[in-house]
Amino acid sequence: MSSFDDRERAEEARYALDQQTQMRVAARRNKLLGLWAAGLMGVSGADAEVYAKSVVVADLEEAGDGDVIRKVLGDLTAAGITRTEAQIKEELARLLPVAREEIIREVKG
Repeated sequence: MSSFDDRERAEEARYALDQQTQMRVAARRNKLLGLWAAGLMGVSGADAEVYAKSVVVADLEEAGDGDVIRKVLGDLTAAGITRTEAQIKEELARLLPVAREEIIREVKG
C-alpha cells in the first residue's frame, strides 16, 4: 500500500506543479499583453511596467480571458487606439508560446 500512496502523492505534486506553471505562464502572457498595449498607447519604462501589472491583476476578476480583454480593449479605446476584440485575442494567442518559453527558461535556469 505504501508504494501506491507514494505514487499518488507524486501525481498530486506533479499536478500542483503543472497548475502553478500554467498560472505563471498566463500571468506572464498577460504582462506581455500589457506591455504590448502600453507600447500602442505610447507608454514606456516604469509606467509601462505598472500598466502591465494592472493587466495581470485584471485577470483575477473572473475565470478566462474576458476580463483581460475587456480591460485592454477599454484602455486602448480610451486612448484613441482602434483595436478589435479579435485582434487582442490574436495577440494573446501569439504571446502564449512566448510566455511559456520564458517561464520554462526561468525554471531551468
